[in-house]
Amino acid sequence: MAVRKIYAHAKLRRLRAERGMNQVELARALGISTSYLNQIEHSQRPLTAPVLLRIAEVLGVDPEFFSEAAQERLGTDLRTALGDEATGVSVPADEVAEIVRDHPEVARALVALHHRYRDAAEQVAALASADTGASGAPAPLSTLPPAEPHDEVRDFFYAHHNHFEQLDSAAEDAARAWGLDSARTAADVLRRHLAERHRVTVVEAAPERSADVRRFDPAHGLLFLSPWLTDGRRAFQLATQIALLEHRPLLDTLVGSAALTSARSADLVRIGLANYFAGALLMPYTAFRSAAEELRYDIELLQARFGVGFETVCHRLSTLQRSGARGVPFSFLRVDRAGNVSKRQSATDFHFSRFGGTCPLWTVYAAFSAPGRVLTQVAEMPDGKRYFWVARTVTRGGAGHRAPRAEFAVALGCELRHAHRLVYAEGVALDDPRAATPIGLGCRSCERRDCAQRARPPAGGRLSVDPDRRTFVPYPVETSAGG
Repeated sequence: MAVRKIYAHAKLRRLRAERGMNQVELARALGISTSYLNQIEHSQRPLTAPVLLRIAEVLGVDPEFFSEAAQERLGTDLRTALGDEATGVSVPADEVAEIVRDHPEVARALVALHHRYRDAAEQVAALASADTGASGAPAPLSTLPPAEPHDEVRDFFYAHHNHFEQLDSAAEDAARAWGLDSARTAADVLRRHLAERHRVTVVEAAPERSADVRRFDPAHGLLFLSPWLTDGRRAFQLATQIALLEHRPLLDTLVGSAALTSARSADLVRIGLANYFAGALLMPYTAFRSAAEELRYDIELLQARFGVGFETVCHRLSTLQRSGARGVPFSFLRVDRAGNVSKRQSATDFHFSRFGGTCPLWTVYAAFSAPGRVLTQVAEMPDGKRYFWVARTVTRGGAGHRAPRAEFAVALGCELRHAHRLVYAEGVALDDPRAATPIGLGCRSCERRDCAQRARPPAGGRLSVDPDRRTFVPYPVETSAGG
């Protein structure tokens, strides 16, 4: 596979400005000519390995800072925004790439405006009354509401590539100090720790006393847990509470670093970070990554070794991005049968559609037809990138015939170039393009015109009826006639 060239462009200009340096000063510090630096900053010359390492040393950043993953994510977001049928515009892909490369802040502003536009449009449509004949037209930009809390939380974890080294290090130190080696035995240790250090008593409440999995009463020092939790889930909830009690300053610092617009968003981010700490405590980074490599990322074997659930292992695998000790960069997703996405995190540049649902050809939806089985898929995006996906259903709920249960499908995916490291890729024709399933970001923004599974017209086109097949087929606007 050819090595992709790395261009510094706007990132290097921004770093230099933040350090208060001009081109002459930075060129001198790097040991290169000013003209060479000028060419690098204007994308006329790619970064060589020695220059990249020297820039990282002089400016105090990790070499991964210049990775194009974030740029590709932003490009996908911008294409989605500009390709929205409501905008009525069509911008060539090369111009989108140029905006993202040279003017990333402008691109982020356009994406943010589009998010607010769609949020407002959905709220107005939901409130529109058929009796009053409301049109459901979007509100003016000046009256648009702030971003939804869950969207802000998703964007926060997305921006951090789902990895928080400070939490990982703190959890790893605690696991070592407390002698934790498995979630099966961790619950007793964590229960004692809460009692001795925080004077908190753990009560396994009956369902009629609390509908929550975990509920903390700080006034009386009581932590209520559902009695139907497995050992692994019980340990996870105890670890989450310890994070909220012992690492609140660190959690608040991380929350404060984000540009959140509401207290609700901040609370959700804080809970998400506490959950991150819990997973890192039960699956310490070094030990878990070593086991994952040894077992070739066999999720069920990792379940057995660490005493946690399938979904918990998948989530933890998507966080292994410690500098100098990275695991496979995974994207993680959880959906229900209706297509509602309740979790989506990514350590790579895979983009999850925000509007209009995801692609029905994705294997995560096929998992509902084969409960409990691990399914695999080589998927190809419209831009030609291919990914390897693993998906399986998981079930949650209480015990007993009348207990409500919830069923989800979880999926874990990586770029195809990493697939050979996974046990699930054995026997799969990874190098055969014909083995890949063409999928998209969702029908609202997908550019594919040859998909039989479409629910909406392709970006820049519309659907027409084929009278012979009695199906809807996509046609470009410029070649279709009539309505």
